[in-house]
Amino acid sequence: MLGLLIAFEGGEGCGKSTQAKILWKNLCQNIPVILVHEPGDTALGDKIRKLLKRKQSYSISPEAELFLFVASRAQLVSEIIRPALEAGKVVICDRFAHSTLAYQGYGRELNLSAVAAINNLATQNLKPDLAILLDIPPEQGLARKQSPRDRFELEDLSFHCRVREGYLRIAAPEPSRWLIIDAMLPKTKISHIIWERVSQLLPLPSSLRGA
Repeated sequence: MLGLLIAFEGGEGCGKSTQAKILWKNLCQNIPVILVHEPGDTALGDKIRKLLKRKQSYSISPEAELFLFVASRAQLVSEIIRPALEAGKVVICDRFAHSTLAYQGYGRELNLSAVAAINNLATQNLKPDLAILLDIPPEQGLARKQSPRDRFELEDLSFHCRVREGYLRIAAPEPSRWLIIDAMLPKTKISHIIWERVSQLLPLPSSLRGA
């Protein structure tokens, strides 16, 4: 029996990493669960992360950036995510394929169909059972970030606005698979909304459903 794949998505400073960790902590005492983040969590992915996130003395073309993210994802799916799902575990992803469509497709303005096709190859057509989008105005999200900023945080505001619009367009056709949350809400309120939705997908004891 396949496990459950939950992806956290959103722009810079939306709080997705914090909420992914909270959900993992809520589940790990009673449910077999792992938390992974992109790019990274494999030997190859960690090296790619350093190339992609740090401000470099050389430039990375949008196309090269796309293939680096996809290479990291392909390794993560093959090495960690798919084996965990096949073992019946819950897998929580701090970013997944939708990030590439939003950032490299909408943000970098690469061909959306091509990005989607490359993503499908990398993920082996794997889609999250639930995608959680923490939506925040880019100005607010960037204001939350601490210096030094990485390559993406240093992009101009128009880039981040395209990313946000991309996420909303991606989520719109599949309301049953997406949970869109106002990331400006209090952290505890957000985690409660997430828990309510996730608990409906899991065979949890009734004592845990109000966690």
